[in-house]
Amino acid sequence: MTSRRQVELAIKRAFDIVVSLLALIFLGPLLIMVTLAIRLSDPGPALFRQPRVGLGGRMFTILKFRSMYIEHCNTEGVKQTVAEDDRVMPLGRFLRRTSIDELPQLLNVLRGDMSLVGPRPHVGGQLAAGMPYEQLVPYYSYRRHMRPGLTGWAQANGYRGPTTQSEQAIGRIDHDVAYIQNFSLWLDLRIMLITMQREFLRGTGS
Repeated sequence: MTSRRQVELAIKRAFDIVVSLLALIFLGPLLIMVTLAIRLSDPGPALFRQPRVGLGGRMFTILKFRSMYIEHCNTEGVKQTVAEDDRVMPLGRFLRRTSIDELPQLLNVLRGDMSLVGPRPHVGGQLAAGMPYEQLVPYYSYRRHMRPGLTGWAQANGYRGPTTQSEQAIGRIDHDVAYIQNFSLWLDLRIMLITMQREFLRGTGS
């Protein structure tokens, strides 16, 4: 690793800490309202916790607002959510469409499990096109060279949602690898701006 890349990664981590902390403070009232709305919509916890694979293959617990009915929550993550999935609550559809369900991951960013930008974290043994991702894409593990992110280059280019087609699944990993190989602070900023425009402002989440 070059000294320049080490410096940029250190700045990236400092930026993650500052932005995630400020965002949690600023979004505090919204987070409280969403928590109450979920608890009133369906019995059970407002947060959904699930093991994910992080930097270097280390496991961590990701946090999301619960969008599914409590009896349908599955921490294994084998069955992906699809359009008009009847496991998702009406409120959950709104949370997913606006990506508000992802906001608790700011806590993951703050404590160092994740970054604001990076490959999206997968569950262990993630399936794509009906087979383990690592069988479909031989270089799949390369994406673990950086902290997983709230958003990434793949998501900025439209690769999000269920991976039922092999071409889409491979394209997602190719974009993750390209991001890691070409990482820069300017690229991170570009990805964040695209994400805000497409998902939070236009409501194109899934």
